[in-house]
Amino acid sequence: MEYIFMDAIKVDSKLTVENWVNEYNDALFSWAFYKTSSRETAEDLVQDTFLAAYHKFDSFKGDSLPKTWLFSILNNKIIDYYRLSTKTTKRTISMSEDKGYEVTDGFFDETENWKVRAINPMWNQDEELLDNPDFNNVLKNCMGDLPENWHFAITSKYLTDKKADEICQDLNITVSNYWQIIHRAKLALKKCLEIKWV
Repeated sequence: MEYIFMDAIKVDSKLTVENWVNEYNDALFSWAFYKTSSRETAEDLVQDTFLAAYHKFDSFKGDSLPKTWLFSILNNKIIDYYRLSTKTTKRTISMSEDKGYEVTDGFFDETENWKVRAINPMWNQDEELLDNPDFNNVLKNCMGDLPENWHFAITSKYLTDKKADEICQDLNITVSNYWQIIHRAKLALKKCLEIKWV
């Protein structure tokens, strides 16, 4: 009798999760793609989200909407994705990061003071640019050119909204080093975009 009851729960949870897939798949994919800029990664993360929802179905008590619960699972999957990608390439500043410093050195004079430059008019339309798929592809390529630690710091700060102390712990760096990386990474992205987009 107990086996019949358990089978009924499994069938019910399977049907419910299938309905959720039909109803929320597009919204979850859009969010994962926005956070990772990779269609393949987004698809994997959404699939993992629905698998986790199926396996943890008993823990869903209905205190929140199914969509809210699924997004919470997905956000954890996104954080795990970035954490794992960093752990596999975890290191302190290296030769490739020194190259990143060379890229941004053009913004400073020989006494490390900021060079005054005219602002490129493309930055006056930054909100429109973020809606442009071509611009987003160039941005993704520029992000890919960043040294690993820089890329992780930028994506963690701006895409997964992680706190600075968490990022420092993940990268095994000091807070001052973290802010220097963020600053240099943003300058490198700016320079790359002005070269490749304009």
